Amino acid sequence: MVKKDAKVEKELSIDKRLELIKSVAEGGELIGEDELKKILESGEELVAYDGFEPSGLAHIPFGLLRAENLKTMLKAGVRFKLWLADYFAFINNKLGGDLNRIHKAGEYFIEVWKACGIDINKVEVIWASERMNKLEYWDRVLKIAKETTLNRSIRATTIMGRKEKELQSTAQLFYPSMQVSDIFELEVNICQLGLDQRRANILGREIADKLNWRKPVVVSHHMILGLQGIQPGADKEETILASKMSKSKPETCIYMHDTEEDIKKKIAKAFCPEKIIEGNPLFDYLKYLICKKYPKINIKRPDKFGGNIELSYSELEQQYISGEIHPLDLKNTVIFYLNDLIQPIRKYFETNKKAKELYEEVKKYSVTR
Repeated sequence: MVKKDAKVEKELSIDKRLELIKSVAEGGELIGEDELKKILESGEELVAYDGFEPSGLAHIPFGLLRAENLKTMLKAGVRFKLWLADYFAFINNKLGGDLNRIHKAGEYFIEVWKACGIDINKVEVIWASERMNKLEYWDRVLKIAKETTLNRSIRATTIMGRKEKELQSTAQLFYPSMQVSDIFELEVNICQLGLDQRRANILGREIADKLNWRKPVVVSHHMILGLQGIQPGADKEETILASKMSKSKPETCIYMHDTEEDIKKKIAKAFCPEKIIEGNPLFDYLKYLICKKYPKINIKRPDKFGGNIELSYSELEQQYISGEIHPLDLKNTVIFYLNDLIQPIRKYFETNKKAKELYEEVKKYSVTR
């Protein structure tokens, strides 16, 4: 049973709730703002979902960004559904397509959410396999597929974290239609996924128009850059895909279980060009992760290099561009704050028996794609 905070809608104005939801799309995209405002004004319940393929150890976009997004949506009075897409992971060959391992990874994901401060009693956790054994689900998938050209389906397969030319099986062609079906299966009016899922969300809105179904608002969050920074792609979506921090590309990742020493080694090697903000992953971590919790950042430096200084994010940007802040000082700062954010999660997994056992099991698995 999902608990709902009855005080939220009474205490927050429509404008404040809208502002909170829009903040989740910072650096991403909000499609249907006018529709969203009409829903809020009508008093109708807002229901959103985010979906996850259980596929290995959690990284900071999953454990820090998405957990905070979820908390923000709950604060805005949105009822939230977490979709554990086990059969999608199977189709996408995650963890070798081993459903037993995929389910273990899903159970581990739930423990990560708990460790990040999510009250699981206030959200609805749903396994895709529990809904996909119904005729109605596949009836809807076929209706969606019938309204979608083959080329459009192929283009949308980038939502799987693959380039269009990387399809491995016929089953993967069904993936976009299945994901669009999820929107209507879950009866949500908000899709709150990453910007890398844009093609499925746009397709969902178009299908809704064609079949006279409820059209969802799309609240897409920013995709956190991998340690390598921006990587070129054939178009905007492929650039996002190539550049994002991805569990299937461990060299791009900082994980929720990384030790302080791990973080130091990884950040030391991270792309961080002097005086450049654009495409610099460290500023991504500062803007979307660190400064959400710490509005003022302390940068520790020897006196001969200017001494310690406290800056807001915008001030930090300005001083970095001007050369007043050196890349090494920036890296040391990011190391300190990321370790501070991750430390409670590490502690949870060290002290919670179930969580620790799941972590020890999942970390044995080889990540496949």
